[in-house]
Amino acid sequence: MRSKSSVASAVFDALNVCLMILLILIMVYPMVYVFSASISDNAMVASGKVILWPQAPTLAAYERIFADKQLWVSYWNTVRYTVVHTVFTLIATSAMAYPLAKKWLPGRQTILLLAAFTMLFNGGLIPTFIVVKQLELLNTIWAIVLPTLINTWHLFIMRTFFEALPEEIEDAATMDGCSSFQVLVRVVMALSMPVLATIGLFTAVNQWNAFFEALIYLNDNTMYPLQIMIRNYLIAGLNPAQGEGDLLTMETVKYALIVVATLPILCVYPFIQKYFAQGSMVGGVKG
Repeated sequence: MRSKSSVASAVFDALNVCLMILLILIMVYPMVYVFSASISDNAMVASGKVILWPQAPTLAAYERIFADKQLWVSYWNTVRYTVVHTVFTLIATSAMAYPLAKKWLPGRQTILLLAAFTMLFNGGLIPTFIVVKQLELLNTIWAIVLPTLINTWHLFIMRTFFEALPEEIEDAATMDGCSSFQVLVRVVMALSMPVLATIGLFTAVNQWNAFFEALIYLNDNTMYPLQIMIRNYLIAGLNPAQGEGDLLTMETVKYALIVVATLPILCVYPFIQKYFAQGSMVGGVKG
């Protein structure tokens, strides 16, 4: 006869499975709906007849946006902003986190307090804009990259990860003649792939989806990222000056743009998923 605890455990497991399935459906449905709407007839989408599966399938929306040269310009801008920002963020964050993980660093506690202070207070939008303008960074890639180069929370995660690494490995590298910089590059960074992949993913996703910095720092439409283009489509419509005929594919174009903008991140995530959980947990818990 099965014990009460085993029955309760089985019921608990069944409820967990049902809850997980429900959460998966809740998260997957919006993606399925957006894709279905992007390849459906515009009239079907506008009338609300698309619920899950495509209605009167057509690729008119994708043909429309792929014919727009501004799409490719914005796409290239987003790719280079994301790549440059992610690479420089990992370099700067690791270069700052490594010495802060060492107790021999003079003023270590003061620097950590100053870094933590920035998590609660900042200079504000207008002073930041003035600084960027005075540095002549407006309408350049550096206006997007530099103001948000180091995330304080990511800095503390990486510092904690570095503190958890065995000091004996670094001591052995030092005895072999490595300098502090060589220890960081050849030993520490090689052992830090989980936290680097995690922070890199967070940074890349945030930059890929960012539009506010571009909205206030960029005035040249050849510098606009993809998110600004999507915003313009959603607010102003597709070339509204040409007349109401452009509205024939307006609804499906919105969904097609969302698919095009989301697809790269969805493709990248599976390749670094194995590092994701380990980097999040080990970097957030000391020891």
